[in-house]
Amino acid sequence: MTRQTFRIKRKDLPSLLLLATLYDLSAIFLFWGYKLMSSGVATTLHFMYPVFTTLLMMFFFGEKSSSRRFIAVMLAVVGVWMLSHGEGAGDISVTGTLIVLISSLGYALYIITVSQLRIRTMKGMALTFYVFLFSGSLLGIGLLTFGELQPIESWKTAGNLAMLALVPTVISNLALVQAVKGIGSTLTSVLGAMEPVTAVCVGIFIFDEAFTFHIGSGIAFIIFAVLLIIWKR
Repeated sequence: MTRQTFRIKRKDLPSLLLLATLYDLSAIFLFWGYKLMSSGVATTLHFMYPVFTTLLMMFFFGEKSSSRRFIAVMLAVVGVWMLSHGEGAGDISVTGTLIVLISSLGYALYIITVSQLRIRTMKGMALTFYVFLFSGSLLGIGLLTFGELQPIESWKTAGNLAMLALVPTVISNLALVQAVKGIGSTLTSVLGAMEPVTAVCVGIFIFDEAFTFHIGSGIAFIIFAVLLIIWKR
């Protein structure tokens, strides 16, 4: 529809396969973590990825440190913790913690890889297409080798899966790729802390979930962290 070419260079294939592997790593370990601990705690740990991104960019890619950036990262982490910590948070599993931290690290590496490899010059739509094509293929091979595909039970389930694939996956990844190209991996990851705020707002305004002190405090911390980044720029 947009008349973009699907053509890619052969030397880009290893980079695309690496991105697909990191994307799968993050998703698989996060869902695995949800089975071992409460979703709130698991989500909190997953959103440690701005910390991983910042540290990796500083230590391995020579990005300059900034006290304002560190404060923003820590405020974002505290905010995500506040959003997920409260009634029904559940106990912390050591195994689950390690698994979700691997998921967080995988997502940080995915963001950094997009920003550092030459494929960042590829059109966002084409890059997203090939990442999902390869990541879906790798998952399919893994399922057929080590597990089995489950049938979709109803049209309602199919519709939910389609929306899950489109809105928080395809559209989100397209926006992520464009953000990394525009402002870099570190700022993108810190601004990504707005994700749980969006989820909380949807829960409150659409699904009538309760608005608590923890939720309000978490949103305030995250918004302040984002404002710090914006003011700096």
